[in-house]
Amino acid sequence: MAFDTIPPLGLGTFGRTGDAGIAAIETALEIGYRHLDTAQSYDTEKTVGEAVRRSGLARDEVFITTKVADTNFAPADFMPSVRKSLDTIGVDQVDLLLIHWPVPEETVPFESYMTALKQAQDDGLARLIGVSNYTIAHLERAAALLGKDALATNQVEIHPWLQVPKLRDYARGESLQLTAYQPLVKGQVADDPVLKSIAAELDTSPAAVALAFLMAEGHIVIPASSSRGNLEANFSATGLTLAPEQMDAILQLNRGYRHINPTKSPRWDD
Repeated sequence: MAFDTIPPLGLGTFGRTGDAGIAAIETALEIGYRHLDTAQSYDTEKTVGEAVRRSGLARDEVFITTKVADTNFAPADFMPSVRKSLDTIGVDQVDLLLIHWPVPEETVPFESYMTALKQAQDDGLARLIGVSNYTIAHLERAAALLGKDALATNQVEIHPWLQVPKLRDYARGESLQLTAYQPLVKGQVADDPVLKSIAAELDTSPAAVALAFLMAEGHIVIPASSSRGNLEANFSATGLTLAPEQMDAILQLNRGYRHINPTKSPRWDD
């Protein structure tokens, strides 16, 4: 089974290292997750590969994403780093390869690493390519360089308190899916009164409500957890449908609260 599109709910694997990390990813696969998100900088590529092998699932049953770290963008480093990632995971090809962060002040030219990303796809190292933490200006430059439909996704922080309306509307206009990282703000949204109220109405968790909202908005979500209970609750969002008035209530929660904002961040649109 090859995936025609990116599965709408995946598992973020940041922090899932060592034997405990392998166990958590195995549990997720047992529950039904079929999309795993890793990165060169997470130190979880090895645990992702090992968990998939232990699961007994065929390679084409699990969608694997990894990201090239901005420390590997130089022409001499980019492709060797991708091949090392494939060796570390234990696969011949990843389903999706992302640029993790755009380089501030272009210490490596944008055109250089974006062209290298496309070359990795052309060489068969990645089935799909995309980006992470890109602004509208970055996306426009990428489209001009690689073509309008070259990128499969832009992975950015999105959750009920940070709904990125400018980027969301731009991406919709370009038929580009956004992938929401930190969709639960490390569990903080579970205390939101509106989400708690809707969860009570639907006999589910506030986290599931948040994830169902984001997927209904058209986004891919990659929540992270090691707890079976949380993994199950998050996965249940795939079967949850929110009423229009519930969607409207959550839309009102946007307040531009950004959780991930390192010094290398670009000038965000929202």
